[in-house]
Amino acid sequence: MTDKVERIKCLIIGSGPAGYSAAIYAARADMKPVMYTGMEPGGQLTTTTEVDNFPGYPDGIDGPTMMVDLQKQAERFGTQVRFGMITEVTFSKKVGGIHKACIDNSTWVEAETVIISTGATAKYLGLPSEQRLRGGGVSACAVCDGFFYKGQDVAIVGAGDTAAEEATYLANICNKVTMLVRSDKMRASKAMQHRVAKTKNIDLRFNTEIEEVLGDQVVEGIKMINKKTGIKEDIEITGLFIAIGHKPNTEIFKGELDMDEMGYLITKGKTTKTNLPGVFAAGDVQDKEYRQAVTAAGTGCMAALDAERYLTMVKEKQEKEIKV
Repeated sequence: MTDKVERIKCLIIGSGPAGYSAAIYAARADMKPVMYTGMEPGGQLTTTTEVDNFPGYPDGIDGPTMMVDLQKQAERFGTQVRFGMITEVTFSKKVGGIHKACIDNSTWVEAETVIISTGATAKYLGLPSEQRLRGGGVSACAVCDGFFYKGQDVAIVGAGDTAAEEATYLANICNKVTMLVRSDKMRASKAMQHRVAKTKNIDLRFNTEIEEVLGDQVVEGIKMINKKTGIKEDIEITGLFIAIGHKPNTEIFKGELDMDEMGYLITKGKTTKTNLPGVFAAGDVQDKEYRQAVTAAGTGCMAALDAERYLTMVKEKQEKEIKV
């Protein structure tokens, strides 16, 4: 005698703005969504001290509080929010098929639709001092947090297009930007390299790495070393931005869903549809361009609407088959 496997109409994998927005819309559409939060409930925003650019918060709000608000709103409409990690999936390839997901390597559930909002994880340098000061001046998003350092001296680590874009963005609002490139050349496009070179308040340092982020509660400076000359130098800064890339949290979906070369889930056109019917992707897990809370929330809404329309289509198809 085996236990009956739970059947879910809408399974949401991962929390954060995308997941909770999807949950709100799915619940209001009577899809009775069940969300598994993952090991970091609320996602990347839980490590952000101030969110100043999300509509509806005129005085700003800290990331963890915002995620609690979104969770409460989703639960108010009937979403079941469960703490747990989806560790394995088996997706159906046919329209109307049932998808299966394993929670914490033990319990399986079945779902008519799946919305994936597992996000992406920012890559960091791995320094103990850096990790200790995350949220205290260390950030992985200049567009999100740069405003708080207006008129101040900051530093950014990175060599690609994103780093170059964020360095020039910071240069427009900060007093001085020290840009650290760990090799002897940038990986950014020539156009972006020229833009950085022409920006007078960007101090570009090649072959330079951070040995330590200085400060007890907040960032006060960095200890740098030039790997080519061996010269060490301390500079005073109030903000440190890490722009060395993100890793989408899509490991368990390999072999099941189409991804690009970086591991981001591929969605069709302007929709959130993946290559498999009934499986949708929202937020940073499929967006490597914008990576903002508000854009993630928008795609969460889209995913719920796409899932609702999919279920309606499946129901109509099944009714026609019965009549025939």
